Amino acid sequence: MNATNADSKDRDPMGKIATTYDLMPESTDVPLDDVVKALKGVIPEGVQMIEAKIEPVAFGLKKVVVFFVVDDTIDGVGGALEDALHSIPGVENAECTSSALL
Repeated sequence: MNATNADSKDRDPMGKIATTYDLMPESTDVPLDDVVKALKGVIPEGVQMIEAKIEPVAFGLKKVVVFFVVDDTIDGVGGALEDALHSIPGVENAECTSSALL
């Protein structure tokens, strides 16, 4: 069976993925500690937050860098994570900056 005809149930699950996201605030006025606190309440099932830290970007702007382990055997978990990150008040952009199979 070729990949284009494969049903999602027939695919080999990848397993666990280590991924990093940069969360950019709407402005320098957004309290990033509140963004970090909000993460725990929005992370979907199948995602484990390993670490979140605040790092400088430029000209007083800072970002939240978050490290996750994602269980790729759960359908749609990646999209659910991105939707959850975008739902946090004060977050303008959530960008996956790296991912690797564990």
